[in-house]
Amino acid sequence: MSQTVYLIIAISILVALLVTFFVSFVLYRKTPVPKGCENMKMSEEKCQSCSNEQCMFSKPRSEE
Repeated sequence: MSQTVYLIIAISILVALLVTFFVSFVLYRKTPVPKGCENMKMSEEKCQSCSNEQCMFSKPRSEE
C-alpha cells in the first residue's frame, strides 16, 4: 500500500478516538450525581477514624 493509504488510516483512527473521547466526556458530564453524594464534604471526626490512605479527602488533610 502507498503512504497515502496509511496516512488516511492513521487519520481516521485518530478521528475515531477523538470522537469516542468527546462522546464519553459529554455523557459523563450529563450523568446525574448518585443519591447521597450530592453534598459530600470532609468530616474531621470520620476522617480521624478512617485508615484509607487512598481517600480523596485524606490528601488535603495530610498536606496541612
